[in-house]
Amino acid sequence: MESAVSEDRLVDGRVRLLQPVEGYRAAIDPVFLAAAVPAKSGDQVLDAGCGVGAAALCLAIRVPDCRITGLELDPAAFELAKRNIALNGLDGRVEAVLGNIAAPPPRLAPGYFDHVMANPPYLTDGTRPADPGRAAAHMEGEVGLDAWVRACLTMLRPKGWLALVHRADRLDAVLAALRERAGEIAVLPLWPMRDRPAKRVLVRARKGVGGPTSLLPGLVLHEPDGRYTAAAEAILRAGQALEF
Repeated sequence: MESAVSEDRLVDGRVRLLQPVEGYRAAIDPVFLAAAVPAKSGDQVLDAGCGVGAAALCLAIRVPDCRITGLELDPAAFELAKRNIALNGLDGRVEAVLGNIAAPPPRLAPGYFDHVMANPPYLTDGTRPADPGRAAAHMEGEVGLDAWVRACLTMLRPKGWLALVHRADRLDAVLAALRERAGEIAVLPLWPMRDRPAKRVLVRARKGVGGPTSLLPGLVLHEPDGRYTAAAEAILRAGQALEF
């Protein structure tokens, strides 16, 4: 029902986003995920588990000539993603496809994409949210994190880039899933404040290459008074890319 959907704005209003009033709602994670993708003009990008399309739309406005395919399992989120693509005038450059990253539709060929970005479900246990959309977004189902990473890498061309956003307390699982499958791994913590532990990390890696893992200084999100820092504003408001 239309009354169950709100219209929100991201990146200083340049992205219009229809999303459910109840259940999972996109916040800042997809904006930072899009900022972590080093796409350039002409690149093909897969947003695995795109939800209503927040990360895909943010990337599309930053890199005008890239093409983005959003793959989403939940039919309701998929329908909203299609509406959001049209709402932002991005038909022809951004496309939503209904399907499972563990068994993608045949039209999505393995090894085709220059970049894959993903915001996999964060939790393996705990109380399952009553709302189906929130549960699917937050709780791992049949496809665990290792399978998510493996599937994402399968869709990448050789030496293509994978970008993930995940919980900091599951960084060990992310790195284990990447081991011997990708290299040039860079980990960028997102610190809530200067004296607080990171709750989120951005991880970027290249398929089938060697190279050491780098732990980067990271980005502080908030000043002591709660305002976003200038560095965070550059991503969230100005839509700039993250420096890795």
